[in-house]
Amino acid sequence: MKLLKQYRFGFDFWGLLLFLLVMLPNLIWFAVPAPNDVLRADSVTPVVDVIASVCQVLTVACLCFLINEERGKLRFSQLVIAAVTCVAVYYLGWALYYSGIANSWIILLLTLPPCLSFILFAADRKNLPAVLFALVFAVCHLVFGVVNFVI
Repeated sequence: MKLLKQYRFGFDFWGLLLFLLVMLPNLIWFAVPAPNDVLRADSVTPVVDVIASVCQVLTVACLCFLINEERGKLRFSQLVIAAVTCVAVYYLGWALYYSGIANSWIILLLTLPPCLSFILFAADRKNLPAVLFALVFAVCHLVFGVVNFVI
């Protein structure tokens, strides 16, 4: 029970900012179709997709509203730098996707880095519930990407 006592409800601006940075390319994609837009195909993994969506919402909720009292002040730790790097790689994947490249490597660039950014940031913030939900989200998101677009 000690584990639960170290958390409180609050607001983490940096968790929200990370989520918004990860979602921005998706919002652009919804509004502006890419050339060779394979991502608009119907999914063959609907159950996995629902689990991923639920875990993504829970991840973001934990990142934004669940605060570990032992986390310390946000600093540019190796984990935060790695999370920011993952977002940059994710943006690179979107740039390549919008240039018309939609191969397996690009799909993986659109799948893994955003998940890793959540996991790394949550680990830095010592937010175990967010890490756990982000891990499940990552597995489901990877299954979605590989089953629907790689194999």
